[in-house]
Amino acid sequence: MSTRDEPFTSVFSRALRGDACRVVGLDGGPSDLPMGEWTREADPDDLLLLGHCEGPTLDIGCGPGRMAAALARLGHAVLGIDVVPEAVEQTRRRGASALQRDLFDTLPGEGRWETALLADGNVGIGGDPATLLARTRDLVLGHGRVVVELAAPGVAMSTRWVSLETGEVRSRPFLWSVVGVDDIHDVAREAGLVVRSCGVLGASARWVAVLVATR
Repeated sequence: MSTRDEPFTSVFSRALRGDACRVVGLDGGPSDLPMGEWTREADPDDLLLLGHCEGPTLDIGCGPGRMAAALARLGHAVLGIDVVPEAVEQTRRRGASALQRDLFDTLPGEGRWETALLADGNVGIGGDPATLLARTRDLVLGHGRVVVELAAPGVAMSTRWVSLETGEVRSRPFLWSVVGVDDIHDVAREAGLVVRSCGVLGASARWVAVLVATR
């Protein structure tokens, strides 16, 4: 029987090392995490998304470093942050800089990043997108930007308690939000940001918005 006595960081580390993992609690029932998509090299659609990043970039929730490594190859100064030790180690093995930090910890270069990146749905971290985006606003320069990957039009914003399951282990529940194109203007406004652009990427129909500060 599954147990809830391991933290998210431990269970996700197992998934990054190759254990099959699924998320429980989102709409539609349990679903497999797309670990293969996250652990591969950056593909052409990833590069289209990264084309919205300018200058030194903070990759928030960098995971195994797909995006951070690609940004480094493109010539950006980049730092990945993640709460999962295995994610930080894998990012470093790809040749990108990374730290095990929470977004709300003290971070290097606060207020001096050109771009903060929230790819792969990471705008949902912590279940409070407006608070998360307000924090990213404080991390970038006054003329900086926040690049956010979103759910498609028609997907309503939602927040759920979810867990990860791998093998016989289930993580303790944690809050996660899904934010789509239809809601990003309101969420950004609450965070002191405005949407400069929003559009779809390539053949994969991934959506991205570029947010800038109202100050």
